[in-house]
Amino acid sequence: MPAACPARRSFASLAAPKPLTAISYSNDHCSTHNSPYSNTNACRINRKFRWCHTDGFSQVHSVPQRMYSEVMPFGQKGNHMGKFRESERDRQAQFKQEWPDFSGGARQNGEYAGKPRTFCLPPSMAKENLFSGFRAEADEWFCKHKIKWHDGLNGRPSNHLCDSQVCCVNFLFAFADKPELLASLLKPIFPEIKQMIPVEDGKFVTFEWIGKKNYLNERMREEGSRTRGANCTSADAIVAFEREGGKKHIVLIEWKYTESYHSIHLKTAPSGTDRTKTYKSLYEKPDCPIDGTLVPFEALFFEPFYQLMRQQLLAHEMETAKAPEADIVSLLHIAPAHNTDFRKVTSPALKSLGDTATGVWAKLVKTPGRFQSVETEWLFSPLLANPPAELKDWAEYLTQRYPWVMSPSVRLGRLASNTP
Repeated sequence: MPAACPARRSFASLAAPKPLTAISYSNDHCSTHNSPYSNTNACRINRKFRWCHTDGFSQVHSVPQRMYSEVMPFGQKGNHMGKFRESERDRQAQFKQEWPDFSGGARQNGEYAGKPRTFCLPPSMAKENLFSGFRAEADEWFCKHKIKWHDGLNGRPSNHLCDSQVCCVNFLFAFADKPELLASLLKPIFPEIKQMIPVEDGKFVTFEWIGKKNYLNERMREEGSRTRGANCTSADAIVAFEREGGKKHIVLIEWKYTESYHSIHLKTAPSGTDRTKTYKSLYEKPDCPIDGTLVPFEALFFEPFYQLMRQQLLAHEMETAKAPEADIVSLLHIAPAHNTDFRKVTSPALKSLGDTATGVWAKLVKTPGRFQSVETEWLFSPLLANPPAELKDWAEYLTQRYPWVMSPSVRLGRLASNTP
């Protein structure tokens, strides 16, 4: 029988994360294949220890950030877990024990990286990582559209409670069938919104968007197919709206939670492939959205700039092709202000352009309005503080699971924008 669920209570006993800067050791995906997983000969990720066999123990950049590896490869020095992520592990471990919607089985330690973890769910209970109000619907949506759960097993979400993709779905799936509330949420960033437009099968939000075609000419499987969320550049989420004046504006969303990055150059893949060859032709096009006069191309091959470059190129190529029937395609970056670890400028050649990763990127994007970065706290706290009746349970869940989202001390608003 499941253990009795404790009553809901405030998580005030968990101190707010301290704004300390630290360097983490892994990246957002397998940089060799733009994917959280790969079973190719070029990259075989060991599920127990989470490193790429082709790199041995030296190339930690081959490990996906969303896998949240807890095991450091031997001999890798100078890499440390971000302070925000460390505090979130403790917070999520406590949340798992105290939030009443978890089953008794889910409260047990979950195996991750070969060890039992308090901040993970048992793999068989991984679906409980999603908000119960839309858990079944979100799971069915990912299955229907063949979207890969990062670090998931057997078609389930990641069992790690600090998973970034899960966090993104927990925040955004609530708006998939609520266009008016979605418009209200986004209007502080895009005041020109007239009305939201469905992006897939009648939904106003969808996830792991890769575009209708291989715009970036990235390597595909032999049969020519692509998988959303794996083996190609994917935006974490996508929304669309009609602007005043009738133009259609698509927004690719990049979502961050506990990510932070180390200064590791990614020009050469572990397999020996020169990554610059994949994207150089796009970078050298006269209409490239990135200002190549400010930095050498190779300076962009440090995370998170490598990821931002690919997503900005994807947005630009979609806009150029007017796909799907878009007049404007821009990139929106959403990250917690509390995660100061993420802000580090990892590329040495870019440090002179600013002191935050998103601030630097805003300077590199040429066309006004095509890149914006906002803080999760600033974007969501007004709605969460006074939610409509239909979202009260969701709002309570988010403010209890991610209480930093309501902290006013770091609510700074827009982190960066290339809009004048």
